[in-house]
Amino acid sequence: MVKIDLITGFLGSGKTTFIREYAKYLVSKGERICIIENDYGAVNIDMVMLQELLGDNCNLEMIVGGDGKEAHRRRFKTKLISMGMSGYDRVLIEPSGIYDVDEFFDVLYDEPLDRWYEIGSVISLVDAEAVFGLEGIERYVFMSEIASAGKLIVTKLSDSINPVDVMNEANKIMAEFGGKAFDIEKDFVAKNLTEYTDEDFEGLKSCGYRHASYVKTPIEDKQFNPLFYFDVEMNEDELKKLATDLFADEKAGHIIRIKGFVKTGESSQVQINATEKGVILSDIVSSRNVVIIIGEGLNKDYINSIFEGKCSVVSL
Repeated sequence: MVKIDLITGFLGSGKTTFIREYAKYLVSKGERICIIENDYGAVNIDMVMLQELLGDNCNLEMIVGGDGKEAHRRRFKTKLISMGMSGYDRVLIEPSGIYDVDEFFDVLYDEPLDRWYEIGSVISLVDAEAVFGLEGIERYVFMSEIASAGKLIVTKLSDSINPVDVMNEANKIMAEFGGKAFDIEKDFVAKNLTEYTDEDFEGLKSCGYRHASYVKTPIEDKQFNPLFYFDVEMNEDELKKLATDLFADEKAGHIIRIKGFVKTGESSQVQINATEKGVILSDIVSSRNVVIIIGEGLNKDYINSIFEGKCSVVSL
């Protein structure tokens, strides 16, 4: 049977960066793998970031989300069925940053998938910078995404952040919803990704998952709504200021994540990856040129007015 791993984490936690290194390790050990990327809308930003991994032993697939849970679940199951005879040793699933983990378990227990696939590891990422600022429904979503994890990976560590404080905060949020606490000594990996050893990756590969129990809270499909802006063009200083201002602008709504690719000159392009903690711009070459904004209660008309004249299509 094909092992299937789920890598979860709230918006901006660094899932794609981790998956890139985890996938490299698996391929180096002779495994033939496929990465399934899920994102809002038809443009998958994270899939572009993983293009370098494509090869004989690594394939990329995509599932479009953002139009309802039932539609997404149906496409997820169909995708796995179509891949059933492809000869993969392991499949890695990267869902969107707002994801109902129950979908993963429910689909894999359905026929005929239960005869072709077996759950390998559930790995969840905890953003050391953002975990202390989660509020309201964000705390529930975060808890639900880590509750089943066999291992928790603490990301975005710095000298000013004590990993133990991050772990305690994660357990505090678990307790709010009646979830089982994680063992700080055994269940967390808290080091920079560049310091991971083969032993670390082997531990993640075989960490399994937990049977989580907590009171379910329904999340409306439009509660965390994405906005899309195509053919965005501006210089780097203007882009960084626009993103920084949006996070601070109460009229825009509660923006959680901004990501995408922006044309900054005649032959130059950057990738933007931003949360309220900071804006990261990096050079990239991509055929895509789109910005996605994700958040709660976004004021579409107001944000559209900010992008007027800076893109060919504002969010509909």
